[in-house]
Amino acid sequence: MPDPLICVTVTGRTTEELRRARDLAAHADLVELRLDGVERPDVSGAIEGRLRPVIVTCRPEWEGGAFSGCEEDRRRILCDAVAAGAEFVDVEARAEFAPDIIRRRRGRGVVLSLHAFDQPPRDLPDRLRAMRSTGAEVMKIAVTAAKLSDTLALFELAASKDCSPQQEGSSHVLLAMGQPGAATRLLAARLGNRWTYAGGLVAPGQMPAARMVSEFRFRRIRSDSALYGIAGNPVAHSLSPAMHNAGFAALGLNAAYLPLEAAGVNDFVTFAQAIGLRGASITAPFKVDMLSRVDSCDALAERAGAINTVVVRDGRWAGANTDVEGFLAPLAGRIALKRARATVLGAGGAARAVAVALASQGASVTVSARRRRAAAEVAGLVHGRTGGWPPRAGSWDVLVNATTCGSAGPGDNPMAGVPLDGEIVFDLVYRPTETPLLRQARLEGCLPIGGLEMLVAQAERQFELWTGARPPAGLFRQAAARALGEVEQER
Repeated sequence: MPDPLICVTVTGRTTEELRRARDLAAHADLVELRLDGVERPDVSGAIEGRLRPVIVTCRPEWEGGAFSGCEEDRRRILCDAVAAGAEFVDVEARAEFAPDIIRRRRGRGVVLSLHAFDQPPRDLPDRLRAMRSTGAEVMKIAVTAAKLSDTLALFELAASKDCSPQQEGSSHVLLAMGQPGAATRLLAARLGNRWTYAGGLVAPGQMPAARMVSEFRFRRIRSDSALYGIAGNPVAHSLSPAMHNAGFAALGLNAAYLPLEAAGVNDFVTFAQAIGLRGASITAPFKVDMLSRVDSCDALAERAGAINTVVVRDGRWAGANTDVEGFLAPLAGRIALKRARATVLGAGGAARAVAVALASQGASVTVSARRRRAAAEVAGLVHGRTGGWPPRAGSWDVLVNATTCGSAGPGDNPMAGVPLDGEIVFDLVYRPTETPLLRQARLEGCLPIGGLEMLVAQAERQFELWTGARPPAGLFRQAAARALGEVEQER
């Protein structure tokens, strides 16, 4: 089966804007021209001079598009596209004029599309067979995934005889809309898709083609690639895919690391077991709850009561906590933690790992959180104490922010108005690279340490647990820094 192509979807308010976007579509094997958002579209003008094959789409409002005119006008636009030589036209299976478009093209170059916005229909095989019977060349089925396991209906359909690559000489594109469906856009080879869709925010869960190619190595993902991923909610802007996929590339491994945004731990486990996941990074808010879903775990994970890593071997799930090692690595050589006074802000999975790490080195640990009961639970893991929120000045040598405070902008500082008079301030937030807390620490004479250092160190250990090899020195740091800059540009 040929490798799946990348179709970049472009939009514009005018035909000229659409043409410019068409010609600037990097990494595209073909381009979808969305005429439904164009005012008074010049169909032939949008097509002529193209550098790549095009799909002309004029999606009506009743199928999630922007076209609000009558169906006869929409039919005329698609017929004009056929006359102008468009390689493909996309017409909805529900459109009354779909048979006319298919007849004009004798099926060739017709993408017959179905969009389900509520939930994956239970009769997908029947619908696909009905679509194939029309004689259209490509069947596109897009379903909305409210949760990660909703996408399994597509993988089951792809594995059925209805999706045989030789079935009536036609091909298909199966994908799930929404962030939980992002993996289906990357696993086009496993789904047997003719192409995948990329490009901006045209559809929920769709990502830029440049990110698909560089960060996720889309063109290297095969139907038999070993699959890994990051499970949590949200995960769309995680830096972990950039690091681990760079590691797989450096070692020449046939593997892919995916964004797996799940509705909960059960949702993730259902998907992972069905898809045959080999390993996963576990992030907020699943680190504590995942502990009960693994068959075994290492001593650090057991002590912290949280895991951030899953390794799957022979069907058994082993949990590990590399956050502990990842947290300690940046502190090595910077401070002697034995008998140091350490205050941890927060009481989640990351705070648990930090508290265990500090206590393992002989530090005296105080946990400060708005949720006093949760703080007491974390402190109890290491025979530590609870403190007020925010901590008072003069009460710590090492201050660690294990909350998300700092990621929302200049005013998001958990220690605002409180002097920082300790030795080290370690903020686990890595976006922005200098958080308001780290800026305050720098200005007030403390040694600031950003979260990127811990992120890289814990990821390197995860990679070793999965592959048996450490990534090349400096590779994960470079990949994370590059991805961090690209994500900021997207925003």
